[in-house]
Amino acid sequence: MEYREHEKWEHYLSCDGIPDPTVPQQINTFMSLWREDQDEDVQLVMEKGEQVLNLIEKLQLLLMDTPPNEMTAKEAVQYQESILELQDLLHQKYNEATQHLLKTASMYEDSETGNMQAVIKDKNVTFCIWVNLRKKVRSKTHVFSDAQHGFDVPKSLVLNSAAVRILHTRYDHVSPLWLQCQGLPDLEALESKELAEHPKHKAEEPGEEEKKAREEPSVPAEEETCPAGRKKSVVSLKETSNNMEDVNETEEETEKKSEILDRSSQEGDPLAQEETRDKEEAAAAANFVDLQRFMPVGGVFHIDALQLPPQVMEVNDWTMVELVDVGLEVYPYSPEEAEDATESIIQITLGLPDSVVYFDSPVVARWDPEAQQWRTDGISNIKYEAQEKSITFVMGGFYTVALLQDAHLNMPYKAWELQPTGVDEALLIVTTDLATIQIQIKGNQCMLSSVVVEEKDVLSHITGKWMSPLALRAALKRAGVNIFPGEYSHNYVPVTRKAALAEVKACQQMALVAPAFAFASSRWNGAAGPEHVVFKVREHLEADSVQDNNWSLYMFNGQKAQKLKITETSEAFSEEIEEDSEFHSTLYHLLKDFASKAAMDKVEGASCLFMDVVYQLLLTTRVLTYS
Repeated sequence: MEYREHEKWEHYLSCDGIPDPTVPQQINTFMSLWREDQDEDVQLVMEKGEQVLNLIEKLQLLLMDTPPNEMTAKEAVQYQESILELQDLLHQKYNEATQHLLKTASMYEDSETGNMQAVIKDKNVTFCIWVNLRKKVRSKTHVFSDAQHGFDVPKSLVLNSAAVRILHTRYDHVSPLWLQCQGLPDLEALESKELAEHPKHKAEEPGEEEKKAREEPSVPAEEETCPAGRKKSVVSLKETSNNMEDVNETEEETEKKSEILDRSSQEGDPLAQEETRDKEEAAAAANFVDLQRFMPVGGVFHIDALQLPPQVMEVNDWTMVELVDVGLEVYPYSPEEAEDATESIIQITLGLPDSVVYFDSPVVARWDPEAQQWRTDGISNIKYEAQEKSITFVMGGFYTVALLQDAHLNMPYKAWELQPTGVDEALLIVTTDLATIQIQIKGNQCMLSSVVVEEKDVLSHITGKWMSPLALRAALKRAGVNIFPGEYSHNYVPVTRKAALAEVKACQQMALVAPAFAFASSRWNGAAGPEHVVFKVREHLEADSVQDNNWSLYMFNGQKAQKLKITETSEAFSEEIEEDSEFHSTLYHLLKDFASKAAMDKVEGASCLFMDVVYQLLLTTRVLTYS
C-alpha cells in the first residue's frame, strides 16, 4: 500500500499532463481531447500512442495486482472499460493517420516503380503502406525492405486505385481482455472447485466467492458504455474458459454426430436439420484456436486493402484536396468474383520480430470479429523460415492475423533452483527442454538475468530491467517464453496435479525461509502423489559455501512437514522419516531444528516485500507441480 500511495504522489508531483487512469474524470477528459484533436501526422500519433500504451499497461497491472480489499467489482469493470476505450481510440487514430498518408500518396511516389511505398516505425508499431498509383500488372509483388514484410496481391487489385497496409502492433489489443489481464493463479479457488466436484471432501471455504468476484468481475449493465463490438471482451475469465471448452469439441463427438446424420434419410426431418446445424457448428469450432493452449506472440498484423481517397492537387501556389467524411474505407475485395482461383489468393511474407523467441513453427490465425476468436481457416501454404526469421502464407482475403505458439512448449520443467545471493536477494533458475531462464530478485522487484536458447542469450530488450513479478511475467509471455502455467495447463502437460493446499502452503513457507535456504527440484516429487510435494533444501548463507551433496529431501502436504531419509540417488521412494528428526506443522519450524543461528537470524531480518516477490514467482511458475 505504501508503494502504491508513493507512486500516486509521484505522479501528482510530476504535473506532466498524463492522467491518472484510475480517475474516470481524468481519463475521460484525456480521451475526449484526443478525439477532438485534428492533427493526423503519423509521427505525432505514434508519440501519443506511447502514452496511451503506458496508461493501458498501468490499468492492466492494477487489475492483476490490486488486493481484493482495495478494489471493488465496479472499479474493476471501470478499469476494463477504460482499457477497451483506449485501445479502440488508439486504433482509430492509426486509421486517421493512414488516411492522411493516403491523401498525399503522390508526394511519396517511388522513382523506380512509380507507386507509393512507406515504412514508418517506432518501438511499438510499424506502418507499411503501398499505394497503387501506376496500376501496372507487374507491380503485384512488393517487399518493404525496412520491415522485411511483403505481399503478392491479386491482379484485380493491381488494376484499381487501391492501397495495401500492413500495420504491425507489437502488442495485442485484439484478443479478449481476459487473456491480457490474468493475475496470480487462484489455486485455492481451483482446490474449492475440485472439492465441489468431489463432495466427499470438505466444502468450499466461505469468502471464496468474494475473492473470485474481484479477480473475475462480472459485467453489470454499465457494459453498454463500451465501444461497439467490444462488449464481449469485458467478461470473466471463468465464462471465457467455459466458452472455449464448449467450442473445442472432440473429434469423437463430431464423428458420432456425423454417423447419426448419415442414418437420417428424410431431408425434411427437423431432427436431421438440427443435427446438420450441429455438424456445421462443430466443423466451424474445429477452426477456432484454443487460447488456453496457444498464445499470441509477437503482436498483431493488421493486413488491409484500402480505398485510395481523393489526392492532393497543386494549383498554382495552392494545395487542394477533396474532403470526405467517410473516413478510412476498406477496398471491396471479393475473392469469389475472380475468374481464376489462383488470381484470388493473397500471399503475405512477414518478417518476425527479434524481440520474440519462436521455438517452433508458429500457428497463423486470423481474427473473427463476430465470434471474437482467432481461427485458422482461410490461411494455407504456411512456410516458416527459422534462419531468415520470416513466415510466408496464403490468404483468401485481407485479415488481421497473429502468430500463435503453444503455451506449454517449456513445460514440464527439467529442473528448477532457488538460492539466496545476498541480503534480500535471490536467484530463481528454471531449466526447460528448450531454454534456461534466470530471474534475479532484489527487494520488492525482480529482473530477467538471462534467457539462454541453444547456448545463445536472447531477449536482450527486457534483460537487466527491474520490474514487478506480474510485469516480468507479462513481458516474458509477450516474448514467447512462457513458464507460467494457466488454470487449465494440466490438460496439456503430463504432470501430477498437486493439491492446492500443499502447493500454496509450500510456496509460502519456502518464501519465508528463502533469505537463508536454497531449494531445488527433486526426482521424487512426482512419486509422492498429489497430496505431497517433495523438494531439496540446504542452508545457503554465502555463495559457494556448500556443495551439491549437502542437499536434504523434505516432504510437505500443507499441514505436516518432514525430513525424508531417502536421497536423490535412492533406488525407490519412501516416506520414512530421517532419524533424529520430528514432524512439524510448518517447514519453518522443521528447518529451525537443523539450521544455524546465523541462518535463522537472516530469515528473521528479511524484508516482507522480498518474501512476497519470491512467493509470487514460485506461485506463478508453479515449479512444485510442473517439474
